[in-house]
Amino acid sequence: MKVLMLNGSPRKNGNTSIALKEMEKVFKQEGIETEIIHVGNKGIRSCIACGACAEKGKCVFDDIVNEISPKFEECDGLVVGSPVYYASANATLVALLTRLFYSTSFDKTMKVGASVVCARRGGLSATFDELNKFFTISGMPIASSRYWNSIHGRLEGEASQDAEGLLTMRVLARNMSFLIKSIALGKEKYGLPEKEPVTMTNFIR
Repeated sequence: MKVLMLNGSPRKNGNTSIALKEMEKVFKQEGIETEIIHVGNKGIRSCIACGACAEKGKCVFDDIVNEISPKFEECDGLVVGSPVYYASANATLVALLTRLFYSTSFDKTMKVGASVVCARRGGLSATFDELNKFFTISGMPIASSRYWNSIHGRLEGEASQDAEGLLTMRVLARNMSFLIKSIALGKEKYGLPEKEPVTMTNFIR
């Protein structure tokens, strides 16, 4: 079993990294393989709605999005971490996720998702909600903790002083591990939920 972790902070070893590495310790204890990829400092452009991914099976911009795609398909869970900018995730990370989720056609059903957000003070819940929407639109259960999945810190390393935030990360990783293992057993016994044909309904007639 494997969890893919995306660090959406421009700072590789900043406070977002502290949160992800706290989770990684628990995943290892639970026997779950992890891979952390630093994406927040990359030059990632946004989707241009060209639709070429439907024909090519990948994004027309051949960058880190296409590199991550097979890792995403292979993993059992995805953790996305971001600092908070103006009550929103890092725009680089949002561009990556938009293109990653849209350009990949593989079934994401029952891969477990979790978002982790870091801020000096406010905007955490808005960013947390923003990132979770990528999971809910894809049939991915969201792992929860004892609180919203957030940690506080401004200067590099300050998050290590947030004892409650670190606890939240550890509980999140344990809960996510349980979900991944439980879903694996459920898939083995019952399979994935039945899918109905999709009927697209537009609001303009």
